[in-house]
Amino acid sequence: MLDVLEALIQSYSDGVDVHGWALMKAVGRTGPTVYGVLDRLEDMGWVNGRWEDGPVEGRPRRRLYRLTPDGFADARSLWAERRPQQHDHREVIPQWRPGLAGMGGSPRGAW
Repeated sequence: MLDVLEALIQSYSDGVDVHGWALMKAVGRTGPTVYGVLDRLEDMGWVNGRWEDGPVEGRPRRRLYRLTPDGFADARSLWAERRPQQHDHREVIPQWRPGLAGMGGSPRGAW
């Protein structure tokens, strides 16, 4: 869960929505693991998911995810608590993982 939260925190900070496949690639976990975490986070109200607009030729529509403002605050707190060795006592915004940027997220304004 913490790896998925780390990627979601960064995407929220960058103002982009992220799809499940990009999360899977970024955190190195399987689909059932990542989508299970996303389902739990949606049930908790930490994440909103939506389908991208319209069909895209050559591939199915993607479901895009973004932390809610409260989810962002709660996720940062949990991340800082569980990974204190990576917390520098300023902001808890994890380093961006290569592979997540540019993988089909959409700007927050398109939400």
